[in-house]
Amino acid sequence: MKPGPHPYQEISLGTAGLLLGLFLIVLYGLMLLKPERSMEIAKKLPRNSQVGTYLMGIGMVWFWLLVAPPGKGMLSALSMDLGEFNKAKKYLMFAVPLFCIGMIMYVREFLFVRGLGLCLLMVAAPLLYAADFEEASLQFVMPLFCYLLIIKGLYFVGMPYLFRDGVNWATASAGRWRTLSLAGVIVGLVFLALGLTLWRGY
Repeated sequence: MKPGPHPYQEISLGTAGLLLGLFLIVLYGLMLLKPERSMEIAKKLPRNSQVGTYLMGIGMVWFWLLVAPPGKGMLSALSMDLGEFNKAKKYLMFAVPLFCIGMIMYVREFLFVRGLGLCLLMVAAPLLYAADFEEASLQFVMPLFCYLLIIKGLYFVGMPYLFRDGVNWATASAGRWRTLSLAGVIVGLVFLALGLTLWRGY
């Protein structure tokens, strides 16, 4: 019996646009409505190792599920075919948890940023799958957004101090923070509108 399509392939472009748009609107909407509180939180996040532990754990478990062996029920639900690299799965199954534990225990500095970067890399994959081979108008907007997520994720993992510097720049003035928050809301509205119109049914 042939395995069915991967769950990522079941996500429609319209649904991905709708969910992404709603998430961005809520996130940046709260930042826009409560600038003082959100700025205060943002300044503390880079060195918040407690939240970083959860993010790192979520990202690593998510990655482990992608390389999990087949035939393990729910644990194999997200297992992906890596082609020529399938033989590496058995090593990744042990390396990923060890790496996660090592990061959490011994690399506490900027753990939140590294965990966020890992989660951004994980989130980009299903969004890319949703846009793959679709012929909807403005379909390229989703991959473009995903590539930006991947670039940011790689920088956050490898050079987490850039996140801190970015937060310091963004919070230098209330006006700048509101402008960036409003821009985030607008991007969310664009994805929401595309999900409900041009991408609907794709």
